[in-house]
Amino acid sequence: MAASMHEQSSLPNPMLIAQLSDPHIRPRGLLYHETVDSNAMFQAAVRQVNALDPQPDLVILSGDLVDQGSPAEYEMASTLLAELTAPLLVIPGNHDEREAFRTSFADHAHLPATGPLHFASGAYGPVRIVALDVTVPGFHHGEIDDEAAAWLEATLAAEPDRPTLLMMHQPPFASGIPYMDDCLCQDGHRLAEIVARHPAIERIVCGHMHRVMQIRFGGTVLCTAPSTTTTIALRLAPDAEPASYLEPPAFLLHHWRPGTGLITHHILIGSYPGPFPFA
Repeated sequence: MAASMHEQSSLPNPMLIAQLSDPHIRPRGLLYHETVDSNAMFQAAVRQVNALDPQPDLVILSGDLVDQGSPAEYEMASTLLAELTAPLLVIPGNHDEREAFRTSFADHAHLPATGPLHFASGAYGPVRIVALDVTVPGFHHGEIDDEAAAWLEATLAAEPDRPTLLMMHQPPFASGIPYMDDCLCQDGHRLAEIVARHPAIERIVCGHMHRVMQIRFGGTVLCTAPSTTTTIALRLAPDAEPASYLEPPAFLLHHWRPGTGLITHHILIGSYPGPFPFA
């Protein structure tokens, strides 16, 4: 039987969440690894997000906002992010410097004043964003220590039935790319046990890999986001050397609808032939 008009009106609205990741912003005029104009590429990403129709309710940025953690990079990041029209929630990655990051986003009231930059926000629609800062200052791997695990458990338990998107930087699983698995988030089994106790988690989203990957994790779906800059090479040989490609950059768009849940779309950044009048 179809839902009554009253039942339909009581359903929550859909929600669109754009996920940008790993822009590796440099000081004005400098290139990423002296090769790629990551600033221009991030500006193009921001403008494409701004042009989405309908507009996203929220933009999340899953770490490595800048490349070396310098004040000049964060100043450039602030300039580029000022163009963004949707609200922004952002976490640091291993290339960020935690205190410089905190200072740069001092106007983001949801960020804690000290310690790891965990936060939870449900202010932008039916899906709550829970951000877990797994970075270890001075290192490239991530960790889920006792404090982080306790915080996450309590935060998830506070709204056990609300659709939730869990965001972190380093993914908690081995990808098979040897030079990336050296710096994954350790103690993934601990996270999986927590996630399994909270079925309202619609998706775990990560950055760090500069590639789209999907895996079943803790009873839900985990996906990693592409970078707005470079793509890390898919090299699976145990002795593979690190490498990247300048492939078309991209971002993820997470579309939540009542009765359906979360659908994740992969969107290339740039202009391509079309649209053509067929589907």
